[in-house]
Amino acid sequence: MTTERAWIGSAMAALRQEQARSADTHLLRLDLPAFPGIAFYLKDEASHPTGSLKHRLARSLFLYALCNGRLHRGQTVVDASSGSTAISEAWFARLLGLPFVAVMPACTAPRKIADVRALGGTCDLVDDPAAVHDRARWHEQRGACHLDQFGLAERATDWRGNNNIAESLLAQMAHEPDAEPAWVVCGAGTGGTSATIGRYLRYRGLQTRLCVAEPAGSAFAEGWRTRDRKATASRSTVIEGIGRPRVEPGFVFEVVDHVIEVEDADSIAGMHALEGLLGRRYGGSSGTNFIACLRLAARMRARRVHGSIVGLLCDRGERYDETLYSTAWLRERGIAPPVLPAELDDALSATTRAGTTISSYPARSRPPRSPRT
Repeated sequence: MTTERAWIGSAMAALRQEQARSADTHLLRLDLPAFPGIAFYLKDEASHPTGSLKHRLARSLFLYALCNGRLHRGQTVVDASSGSTAISEAWFARLLGLPFVAVMPACTAPRKIADVRALGGTCDLVDDPAAVHDRARWHEQRGACHLDQFGLAERATDWRGNNNIAESLLAQMAHEPDAEPAWVVCGAGTGGTSATIGRYLRYRGLQTRLCVAEPAGSAFAEGWRTRDRKATASRSTVIEGIGRPRVEPGFVFEVVDHVIEVEDADSIAGMHALEGLLGRRYGGSSGTNFIACLRLAARMRARRVHGSIVGLLCDRGERYDETLYSTAWLRERGIAPPVLPAELDDALSATTRAGTTISSYPARSRPPRSPRT
């Protein structure tokens, strides 16, 4: 065996060991009295070692690069990221003893930049967020391995299983009263998560529908409506990780059943509502997902339909202490203090008066089921 193949073998072993050591993430159940007969489940992806759902993606991207012969011993690794993916990639690069460069918009939350650097990564900050892809390719032309989350996310992740997020949450739901959710709600950054969930639901033959929750005016929302892969965002957003300005290669519109657009102020209000309900902070995209879950529940309630809704809690809120959780930072950007939309505020006010039940299922509490074919 050559020295290079021996290194690849040891790298693969390290990634397998890491996955075996990393427990699966918790599934929280939230019962809101304002929505009788509708159970909310929140998949807490912030509990990964690197603090976000991008931990799964980063592992998949490294495996994909290794198995395709693109990543070699001692090679610098690079990717374009607004933060959470970069943090996870920096963590895996350190695990494998590889240099890592994160090409990030200069406006990225300072805490995320600090986290990448704390893991030994280098941050190449770009003033124009639209230029991050070209800058990552610049590094690639100089010998770096470009993990390319935006180009490869939907193919690097094994959507048929291998403990992907869809398999994980459905295994955890298996013994719940409404084991087959009415809806699963997620956002679209690279498109990898929505593509994986949508494909897996079809693979399992489930009737569960997939809703993508997006900042208002995002390219995904416009592209999904028109099936136009040249669609661009009509508005910018302060919610990092989702709300892409362009249609990314990994966006698979055909597996998405519904898109809900959420105003930034509403996403931030949802983020604060989660903190009040769960007692911990999550990021802006978690607030976006939660608002979409509440809107779906309101529609189900109006039609007197019962069932369960699963949403994703995407990353740790502490990363946004200086941005989304800062009243001064929001005021500078013309965003008023967070207030829930009236119809949702009424629902949560009723919930507060009636009392809320929260329970969680610990990691790997039940063995994952093999998918039915």
